Amino acid sequence: MSDLKTYFTQNTGRLIDKWDHYFEIYERHFARFRGTAVHVVEFGVSQGGSLQMWKHYFGPQAKIYGVDINPHCLSLAEDQIEIFIGDQEDRSFLRSLHAKIPRIDILIDDGGHYMRQQINTFREMFPRVDERGVYLCEDLHTSYWPEFGGGYRRRGTYIEFSKRLIDGLNAWHTLQPRRFNVTDFTRSVHSMHYYDSVLVIEKRPLEKPFHTRIGTPSIPDYRLPKLVQRLKNQLTCRLHNLRIRLADRAR
Repeated sequence: MSDLKTYFTQNTGRLIDKWDHYFEIYERHFARFRGTAVHVVEFGVSQGGSLQMWKHYFGPQAKIYGVDINPHCLSLAEDQIEIFIGDQEDRSFLRSLHAKIPRIDILIDDGGHYMRQQINTFREMFPRVDERGVYLCEDLHTSYWPEFGGGYRRRGTYIEFSKRLIDGLNAWHTLQPRRFNVTDFTRSVHSMHYYDSVLVIEKRPLEKPFHTRIGTPSIPDYRLPKLVQRLKNQLTCRLHNLRIRLADRAR
């Protein structure tokens, strides 16, 4: 059993509400920050139990920030844990956090789970995450629940919004620059990981990828004859069209 799961199952302190399969995801993407001066922001304080869990997991150098709309959550602040009150759907409030939180290494969106909350939080806060940080949005199943503004393939859900980010990740290879192109997202994102109800985006400064061929060929490349034949077909077609145009002019 992982350290986080052990802490959760043995917890007798403040209430923690998490799906069971999330702990494996947390461990996979957060373990490298343990024992460091990591700055963690979690939207959705609730009863404060998960903030204490992060404090215990990351260690005494960690700084934990909680964000919630409920003003009573202010009473849950303690050593290493600071609380901010505001609506995560309000982009002006989100921008105000920029000056109050000096650095974000990990951002966990476990807030209200409504579509505009998740999308606005991503738009305002993702660029603020450290260049080698992690952005995790959980409880994405609400993208399929009408009461949260969701629905299967419904326009405007966080799931549909995040699908477009996949194009941004792969924009280095576009042959249609008028439709989409390389952006700051392309240059800053190493990987996107989808799990049941969770999307994890890991950041890393990137340059345009390249590939290299090394070694001596040992068998014929079966693609080459097909490529040659395709080029011949294209040339034959163009010559045929040219002959037709010349014949029309000669009439």
